[in-house]
Amino acid sequence: MSLVGKLTTEVLMVAPHHEFHGVWAKRPHHISNVSPAKIPKVHLHDGDWGTVDSIVACHYVIDGKDHVVKNAVKAIDEENKMITYRVVEGDLLKEYKSFKVIIQSILKGEATWVRWTFEYEKLNKNIHHPIKLLEFSIHLSEELDDHLVQT
Repeated sequence: MSLVGKLTTEVLMVAPHHEFHGVWAKRPHHISNVSPAKIPKVHLHDGDWGTVDSIVACHYVIDGKDHVVKNAVKAIDEENKMITYRVVEGDLLKEYKSFKVIIQSILKGEATWVRWTFEYEKLNKNIHHPIKLLEFSIHLSEELDDHLVQT
């Protein structure tokens, strides 16, 4: 059984794809204003907002449990509206040897889709795939979409 995994989902959005990308690429700290119950705190640990190699610390809540993660921004692709984070510290590394998150806003005809991709390596075969985190990301996307449409 392989310890390496990849999960991907796409969420249909109403807000323009560049707005969704702009939040994740340049203003991830705004997420805590949009969904404080899910993400009570986001802060810059190192570097500058919206730059490659910056470190963003995020406190998040899943199933009533508090979690912390520090993500290094590995790539920001403005043309393809994609950002890549690599987990460098936090609760996820208690179960995964490595964890990468790719968020891409895609324009398909008149529709905007947000694609979440998790690439990871589990520490052992008893670790579950990060399905709850993927579901969390879907709900967070929907909340952000609602917020962007209202503003």
